[in-house]
Amino acid sequence: MSQHGEAQLPAVLLLLLVLAVSWVLWSGLYKPLLLGLGVFSCLLSVYMALRMGFFRNQAMMSLLPRLPGYWWWLLREIARSSVEVARIILKPSMPISPTLVELASQADSEAGQVILGNSITLSPGTVTLDLHEGKLLVHCLTRDTARELQAGEVSRRAAALERN
Repeated sequence: MSQHGEAQLPAVLLLLLVLAVSWVLWSGLYKPLLLGLGVFSCLLSVYMALRMGFFRNQAMMSLLPRLPGYWWWLLREIARSSVEVARIILKPSMPISPTLVELASQADSEAGQVILGNSITLSPGTVTLDLHEGKLLVHCLTRDTARELQAGEVSRRAAALERN
């Protein structure tokens, strides 16, 4: 095995396909220059994944087919959180109750824990401040949001990505 791990061609092509489809769907811009930059960024990302040894971890590769379903769920959660934060901001009494909460990640791998932390941070009204030994320190705009995080749905879904 090389220093950066042996990469199977199907795994490399699968990652390239996931990145390219994601870029095309999310960019919404189909001009030649932008498509060229998208191709370049996808190829650069695959090259960096090769250099970092991403393909050595087969558990990470099994995660790729489950990502689109997770992204759809996360997108709905982000939209729901956005509406909730907008409602709080527009209310004259500004009913915020900033709260710090510590969550135990259900994900076993570091990658799963990072996905969990980033998913929490992407949702308006929450910021992951720290991740250490499977515990996340999260700042929430309201106590209700903190209780919702402690219920564990996002942690369960992030952990389910890495399970076969």
